[in-house]
Amino acid sequence: MASARVPDFVQDLAAPDFKTVEASLLELERYLTLRTYLGGYQLSSADKDLWTTLRTSKVASRIVRKGSLANVARWFNFIEATHPEIQVEIKAAQAKEQARRAAASKAGGNYNIGLRNTENGVVTRFPPEPSGYLHIGHAKAAFLNDYFAHYAFDDKLIVRFDDTNPTKEKQEFQDSILEDLRLLGIKPDRVTYTSDYFEQLYEICQRMIADGHAYADDTDPEVQKEQRLNRLPSKRRDRPPQESLEIFREMRDGTEFGKKHCIRARIAFDSPNGAMRDPVVYRFPKSENEDDVGEPIPHHRTGLAWNIYPTYDFACPVVDSIEGVTHALRTTEYADRNAQYQWFLDTLKLRPVQLWDFARINFIRTFLSKRKLTKVVDTGIVTGWDDPRMPTVRGILRRGLTVPALREFMLKQGPSRNAVTMDWTILWAMNKKAIDPVAPRHTAVEKRHLVVATLSNGPKSAYSEEKPKHPKNASVGTKLVTYASSVFIDQADAATFSLNEEITLMNWGNAIVRGVTREDTLVTELQLELNLEGDFRKTEKKVTWLAKEGSKLVDAELWEFDYLLTKDTLGKDDQLDGFLATNTARMTEALCDANLATVEPNTIIQLERKGYFRLDKRAGQGPHGRAVLFKIPTGAKE
Repeated sequence: MASARVPDFVQDLAAPDFKTVEASLLELERYLTLRTYLGGYQLSSADKDLWTTLRTSKVASRIVRKGSLANVARWFNFIEATHPEIQVEIKAAQAKEQARRAAASKAGGNYNIGLRNTENGVVTRFPPEPSGYLHIGHAKAAFLNDYFAHYAFDDKLIVRFDDTNPTKEKQEFQDSILEDLRLLGIKPDRVTYTSDYFEQLYEICQRMIADGHAYADDTDPEVQKEQRLNRLPSKRRDRPPQESLEIFREMRDGTEFGKKHCIRARIAFDSPNGAMRDPVVYRFPKSENEDDVGEPIPHHRTGLAWNIYPTYDFACPVVDSIEGVTHALRTTEYADRNAQYQWFLDTLKLRPVQLWDFARINFIRTFLSKRKLTKVVDTGIVTGWDDPRMPTVRGILRRGLTVPALREFMLKQGPSRNAVTMDWTILWAMNKKAIDPVAPRHTAVEKRHLVVATLSNGPKSAYSEEKPKHPKNASVGTKLVTYASSVFIDQADAATFSLNEEITLMNWGNAIVRGVTREDTLVTELQLELNLEGDFRKTEKKVTWLAKEGSKLVDAELWEFDYLLTKDTLGKDDQLDGFLATNTARMTEALCDANLATVEPNTIIQLERKGYFRLDKRAGQGPHGRAVLFKIPTGAKE
């Protein structure tokens, strides 16, 4: 038996039925009678494959363990003892498989979508345009492409910037997208740019024109739009290829005559599918002044090297094929363009790419249009692209959404084609499950109308004790709780107290209300008597507090945010300005326990009885030296 036969034996030994495996092992036993290795005098890939198969096949390994096959057992044990690196490889392979299965199980969505031609690998791509920051809709596309490339098939993910529109694109956006992907835990195998292929795309378009599949058109854009709508041909449709090629060169040179033209693919002007009605494949970019067409606009990577740029519809299928993308997963908004995508591949005789459409995700009272998002940033309605009210990746993470919760949520949606508009409460409820077991507990009281309570039998001098930061998770650590004879209590709590009522001071014990001083409706002072033997289970009111003396309390701003929109879903004719909410950010000044001074930014904590918060700026870094915390929604009505 030569090593060339090993693949046949590997296949037989991996079979689930006893008879096939036993027959193959008997033949292997005879072959190994006078051999140390399967072929030659050193370890070969055949040895590795066969040993791995025996090691992982339940049926085969059971037969070998019986000990009746002396030569197979000798060979197996020798390989194991002499070449431990094989076991390392197996463990790594098993770990990858376990990670893949865990990710599929956690994803929960229906991923059995029947992708074809996966036997030679799966290479996906995520092609953002660097014209804004990534938003939550992009996150779904990124996670799905990452899942299929790295978990379902253990292959490659390409992040390719679709940088073909210099009017809107910036280096800032490009850098932010890479950083956002890093924050999301998505590690592309390659980062590429459509601009890397500008010369190649230009040459391919020349070939299209020469072959009669594209033509130069100087029809007025409004007339062109009307003709496409009414399925009428352009008067330039039958222009001779040589004439169109000369015009294309003038377009590249940016001549006045060239600026009057675009290049259109010659597909089917009368197609029922609008995407097939001779789409534009090359054009001059429009400046901020839309009438100023053809003026040089610097590209953030190529500068002024190019006057004309390929359209996304043309560049996408061409570069997908060139870069080795095997499966292009994209949202259903592109479904009408699938035939166009295929036409470019077929016409240009490029390597095929399989398409799969999945539904984009929408959320109530949220807009994801880059134009609208840019508007609220530029007009100062929000503080920037990372404002916690923004649906950008940075915005939602800054508000306190965790990446594991976001990933789990998106993968549970799966690559379904069913369009849905989600309620944010579902995502925030999932996030709460992730943060509750690990968020350290802290205490805060509101400064507005703060009440001082005097404990008649309180400690003579303030002291501190170490207490767990989390009542159910000791690994979170400990904190210092300070006790004193005067404590601060929220006005909202104090206003509900009745004379001689027994209450519970959380993390201390019970107390009896012995005196309440009011001015109008506000409580100004409280007199309490500690009753540490009291049963906290019998009290109705359990309140938070902070010692007035004995520790340096932290001044803080507690921020709470609301939706930017007043309407669940904007209609086609709805103007953004008419549905923008007012007062979407509210701030409360508070005092927090001294432990907060050492908490690092981005930490998620729970302020007891007030909710979960993400520390945006630590003590000393916010306005007037205050710490800044953002409240995290939990999905519940609060």
